[in-house]
Amino acid sequence: MSLASQSSPLLSRILSSSVAVANHAGKIIREVMKKGELGIVEKENARDLQTEADRAAQRCIVSSLSRCFPKITIIGEEGEEECHDAHQQVFDPTAEIPVEIQCPPHLVSLAEEEIVVWVDPLDGTAEYTQGLLDHVTVLIGIATGGKAVGGVIHQPYYNYQTPGSVLGRTVWGVVGGEVGGMSTVSPPDGCLIVTTTRSHSSSTVNDAIDALSPSEVVRVGGAGHKVMLLLEGKAHVYVFASPGCKKWDTCAPQAVLEAAGGTLTDIKGVQIPYHASAPHRNSTGVLASAAGQQHEVYLAKIPQHVKDNLKA
Repeated sequence: MSLASQSSPLLSRILSSSVAVANHAGKIIREVMKKGELGIVEKENARDLQTEADRAAQRCIVSSLSRCFPKITIIGEEGEEECHDAHQQVFDPTAEIPVEIQCPPHLVSLAEEEIVVWVDPLDGTAEYTQGLLDHVTVLIGIATGGKAVGGVIHQPYYNYQTPGSVLGRTVWGVVGGEVGGMSTVSPPDGCLIVTTTRSHSSSTVNDAIDALSPSEVVRVGGAGHKVMLLLEGKAHVYVFASPGCKKWDTCAPQAVLEAAGGTLTDIKGVQIPYHASAPHRNSTGVLASAAGQQHEVYLAKIPQHVKDNLKA
């Protein structure tokens, strides 16, 4: 790593390293798929799956970031055992050309002990096993003071259906700063496109969506993928009135979305806390809106019975 990089603020260095590590995790995910030995196991239920790609990608991300920043707290989806059994998965992000990332002034003096990193090594696992590869993302979210401040969304299969194109894309963002890796697009005027869960629907989820009177509903997998639709101008709002989402699903997407001028809260409009001690489950759902949208208007339309059904 260059002297200039070493003197950069901690948040900039963690985020730059996270970009490199996410890229490498994406390669691991593609290699597992190519070998065809997914090693699928059920976690909480038949819809909550884990593959060898999830496990190997998490070992890479956690061990690599821990090696560079030993005092940060890292919370990964696949549990503590995966976090510590990682000696052969270390990737050195300092071997890559660092991404030059500007750090907002109020975050310049952070110490490692103040940082919590939330990791979803493979968001959209069910879709990964079903071949819906554009739904898959690698998510690395950075929080301090309980707030999401930086995030990386890596799409390992971006452009996979376009022969001859470069495979994969990494988008990053700093709240109060900038978005890198893509040019964000505003959603179209004169309509309302809602994106929501593909496989975890319910009457509560559907009631929340119906209350917005959308002109189109896009049902896809992965929180990272849904937020990417907001950033790409393919949806106006992401609605998930259910307790199924976790902190590692939303931390990175929230940071990138807010860096782009969008908003992500729970279904009641309350900020999601990202302290290390915070419950992993987002019990009160997710509501996210693209830049330029009136988040409060969508919140006001969510029926009260939907909000009452979701308890912290």
